[in-house]
Amino acid sequence: MARLVVVSNRVAMPRDRAGRAGGLAVALRESLQQHGGLWFGWSGEINDAPSPEPRRTRQGRVDYAVLDLTTEEHKGFYLEFSNGMLWPLCHYRLGLIEFRRSAWDSYLAVNARFADQLATELRPDDVIWIHDYHFIPLAAELRRRGVQNRIGFFMHIPFPAPEVLAALPGHERLVRDLCAYDLVGFQTRGDVRALTEYILHEAEGTVIGNSGEGDVRIGAFGRELRVGTFPIGIDTQDFAEIAAEGANSDETQRLTESLAGRALVVGVDRLDYSKGIPQRFEAFQHLLGSRPEHRGKVTFMQIAPISRGEVAQYRKLRNELDALTGRINGKFAEFDWVPVRYLNKSFARNTLAGFYRHARVGLVTPLRDGMNLVAKEYVASQDPADPGALVLSRFAGAARELKGALLVNPYDTEHIADALHRALVMPLEERRQRWESMMGVLKVNTISHWRENYLAALQAEGNPAGRGDDNLAGAAD
Repeated sequence: MARLVVVSNRVAMPRDRAGRAGGLAVALRESLQQHGGLWFGWSGEINDAPSPEPRRTRQGRVDYAVLDLTTEEHKGFYLEFSNGMLWPLCHYRLGLIEFRRSAWDSYLAVNARFADQLATELRPDDVIWIHDYHFIPLAAELRRRGVQNRIGFFMHIPFPAPEVLAALPGHERLVRDLCAYDLVGFQTRGDVRALTEYILHEAEGTVIGNSGEGDVRIGAFGRELRVGTFPIGIDTQDFAEIAAEGANSDETQRLTESLAGRALVVGVDRLDYSKGIPQRFEAFQHLLGSRPEHRGKVTFMQIAPISRGEVAQYRKLRNELDALTGRINGKFAEFDWVPVRYLNKSFARNTLAGFYRHARVGLVTPLRDGMNLVAKEYVASQDPADPGALVLSRFAGAARELKGALLVNPYDTEHIADALHRALVMPLEERRQRWESMMGVLKVNTISHWRENYLAALQAEGNPAGRGDDNLAGAAD
């Protein structure tokens, strides 16, 4: 039976608890445990004298192998290129990109170094699953080292349209390296379409087959590969159970008491400029200004843990949100009511689930997002007898599945305010109907379903003679 090798920028080590690791990490770890595997990636540590070999840990049937980054690698590969260039590019924020040739060189060099180490860990029948934008060149580097294994790639964030991608120096090399994979998976059909159009119009490639269901087979740079849509899900039933329990937790009870019967609008995001948080604050301000009946009767709580605090754009965003919070509260607050609660801290998964369940409205308005699992978690958390309403950006991948949400243009703050009003006054029967339609989707498209579909597709690709007995998809059940 084939061994699964997972590669990701950060590795969920055995010491990471399930709640801390998150749903994706748990799902990957379960798949590795079920049939044995290797999880390879960055240790999360910076060391200017890193070990020449990965640090290894084993738990059950899973081997963990991690590498440190040097200070220069962390700066060039991680901060300046992966997060300073690729992240804004893929989220259509070209004005935030500052291209540096040294960062591009560092990105390629780190991928080459990781390929050197990974190649020595591989067995001939391993199936390799590489995750996200940090490691786009990794398959090409492995191929240069003679690796013939099946290699799949999954992009968790959006893939930009050709005219946006072309703004990045070195875009041709990135796409050429992407074509070294046997299977490239995206969250939405729009992402598949973006890469396909680039292949056709920029790389002079061809479309060999098109299923019409979000999957295409393309030929480019002397290779054939499948490009498919695999929308990621959550462990729906598990999250619903956690939310039901979390509704009675001390934290949720404290929150409920502090609201004093007021409706709660909740937003939960990593502090990032792609999440549309300033526009969300302005929309709530517009709601209070244009519909005074909501003053004193609704509280907006935004949870936004700080990330990448060393990057100037993120520091600027934090300052902007601090100012917006002060302005809204200064204008509308009463002696017994503060309209905005803005929290720069993380909460445990079960605590968040309890907060979601209590919230009348989930406000999820990214300017662009690959999927956005907060939207799905909010829906899964709801009380079936009295569910809340979801206000969701049309530019989140989740909008393709959650048709029962109130879809909004995240750039139109008045539109968001109107949707908030509608959500707050929505009759119970309508809320139930919308929730049931979304929950039906989430019960089918779980994270296990995503994982199994992807691994089955990867096994079907690059399945040379002599490897037909591998049953990785079945092992993922």
